[in-house]
Amino acid sequence: MPAIALIGAQWGDEGKGKATDLLGSSVTHVVRYQGGNNAGHTVVTPDGQKYALHLIPSGILTPNCTPVIANGVVVDPHVLVDEMQGLAERGVDVNRIKLSADAHLIMPYHIAIDKVSERYLGKAKIGTTGRGIGPCYQDKIARIGVRVQDLLDPSILTQKVESALELKNQILTKIYNRKALDPQQVVDETLEVGAQLQPLIADTRLLLNEAHERGEWILLEGSQGTLLDVDHGTYPYVTSSSPTSGGAAAGSGLGPRAIERSIGILKAYTTRVGSGPFPTELFDDKGEYLRKQGGEVGVTTGRDRRCGWFDAVIARYAARVNSLTDFFLTKLDVLSSLETVPICVAYEVDGKRLDEMPMTQTDFHHAKPVYEEMPGWFEDITHCRTFDELPENAQRYVRRLEELSGARISAIGVGPGREENVLVHELV
Repeated sequence: MPAIALIGAQWGDEGKGKATDLLGSSVTHVVRYQGGNNAGHTVVTPDGQKYALHLIPSGILTPNCTPVIANGVVVDPHVLVDEMQGLAERGVDVNRIKLSADAHLIMPYHIAIDKVSERYLGKAKIGTTGRGIGPCYQDKIARIGVRVQDLLDPSILTQKVESALELKNQILTKIYNRKALDPQQVVDETLEVGAQLQPLIADTRLLLNEAHERGEWILLEGSQGTLLDVDHGTYPYVTSSSPTSGGAAAGSGLGPRAIERSIGILKAYTTRVGSGPFPTELFDDKGEYLRKQGGEVGVTTGRDRRCGWFDAVIARYAARVNSLTDFFLTKLDVLSSLETVPICVAYEVDGKRLDEMPMTQTDFHHAKPVYEEMPGWFEDITHCRTFDELPENAQRYVRRLEELSGARISAIGVGPGREENVLVHELV
């Protein structure tokens, strides 16, 4: 059976947790393959319980599904333990989690440097969450990172921390005027929390490839979104990893041919957190309406999300970059009660129409949306379970998005609940 990559097709926060939860009952493994606790997925169960997940894959809420934190993820061990404890207190079996021995650990000095460097940038700040994600990935690429497997060898962990802090403490004290960190204290605290993670450590590459050879379904769950990809996003206002389908292979250890389906998650409008260009952003009462009706507050950051109309240009771009086979459209219900719903179908830059993403960041910053107006609807759609049950204008809106976006829309979220979905085409 194929592996399925679940990809954010905008700037993140598209509702990947809901999609993962919907598909989780059909797969044996749900895999986080990149990012860290700078992302959050919200899942609402049928009995109304709400779960905010940050590092643990959404499959944790599906019995008999193995949640895997793969090699491409950066892991704050304190956050992971806290998240596990919170789930265990609510009756969730967290012992099923498998943690890659090759995933990198976010250390205290990563968080300290992340916070002070972002403040130091002032108006030029990127909008980082301050959780040490970027500095951890920097150390990974520089080949001086600490990995999960180092929790099993205190001497290696000590050597790596002492070596890292020779430079990190110079940066903290001499550049940012902060206190130096004590290497032994960092080691002791890391080993203490790491002891709770040791039973979860596994060769997840082998685990996933063996599952694939047995013909089991595997769901690869990205965090953030395509426009935040370090290579294909709105650089430099991006994350430090690759949340695209290409990153799914590198971040999980599955070969590219194993991934036969890529599903892009799209909101029926667009949101963004942090700095960076956003052509359809709204600064009026319509933007506030989307923010309030959609509950647009970051799961991880608690920051209000910037809101705007649906952008078909970035949807087409995401379809192309990820080889998307399907879209899962979320939060269609948020648009109910609007007289008209605009869709951005192209950009205008220096008087010229662009139907595709501008080549340069400068042009993207200056891009003005070209809108097409669609008639709205006023009916409550949360009870709809088939496409034909949707109001006629909602159907027209979805069909138009499909025409513009480069892949078929196979599922539609019509409410926050676990069951509030319309399945148009089978996804598994």
